[in-house]
Amino acid sequence: MAMASDLYLRYYVEHKGKFGHEFLESEFQPDGKFRYANNNYKNDVMIRKEVYMHKSLMEELKRIIDDSEIRKEDDALWPPPDRAGQREREPPCPAHISFATSKIGSLIDVNQSKDPEGLRVFYYLIQDLKCLVFSLIGLYFKIKPI
Repeated sequence: MAMASDLYLRYYVEHKGKFGHEFLESEFQPDGKFRYANNNYKNDVMIRKEVYMHKSLMEELKRIIDDSEIRKEDDALWPPPDRAGQREREPPCPAHISFATSKIGSLIDVNQSKDPEGLRVFYYLIQDLKCLVFSLIGLYFKIKPI
């Protein structure tokens, strides 16, 4: 289902530890394609899926992003990515912007950061996006969320 849109969103989170490299990547493309990749180091299994989403779902994704007001934020004071892990998100907008920070374990990490208000916006948007992504996975791919 091809559609014209200016929406491009990529979310990437990784963790490197004693068991190896684990990552999860979700990408929403302007033509409605949703791509998902999950490298689960414990089972040594790579999951890669893609599907074209309905226009109404793309509109809901845009609404979630707009309501979050993430475009008003700046990651300059957020904890930088480190060896333990990182999160990245590229929100859609006319000018390319990208956010990157270290692994966020909980709201305690957010509240103890140098920019708790901005990082909180990012944290809650990521929670919303994860719910959407795992719903898509269950709906389209019949894969149980981890």
